Amino acid sequence: MDKEKLISRLNWFYSLELNQVDLYKSQSKAFAKEYAGLVFERLSSIEQRHVDNIGTKIKELGAKPTAIGDVLSPVIGHIAGKIIGWRDLTEVLKINTLIEQKAMKDYKGLIEDIKNNHFGSEELIKVLQNNFIDENLHTEWLKTKLSELQTLAFCLDP
Repeated sequence: MDKEKLISRLNWFYSLELNQVDLYKSQSKAFAKEYAGLVFERLSSIEQRHVDNIGTKIKELGAKPTAIGDVLSPVIGHIAGKIIGWRDLTEVLKINTLIEQKAMKDYKGLIEDIKNNHFGSEELIKVLQNNFIDENLHTEWLKTKLSELQTLAFCLDP
């Protein structure tokens, strides 16, 4: 993997994380009266840290984070958050889980590629691993909450 390919892949994550920031912000407002709203607010904050960390790494490689990500990703994330916010929490949790799983798959792939190609610093690998861990923790909370809601719905059905 060359430097340009690495920057391109980091920009993919930069855009993805920007989307997630705004997605979770919108969801935190849509579910403001529920515990899930607080969790979505916290997830947005964590995703913003990912944006900042990846943006820093892109700059260290001598590039700028993608302008399209800066402009379109928040808009797409906001719109998606609004649309998803109109659905019930169970559906939102399912969709968020899919997004988080995609992020985890892509992080894992990039980490492996960097290690296998000996391109990129240990510090970059650590940033990507930490982001992967966060996405994994998000996924587990989403799945646990979904299971809780489905179990409750099952118990309430006559």
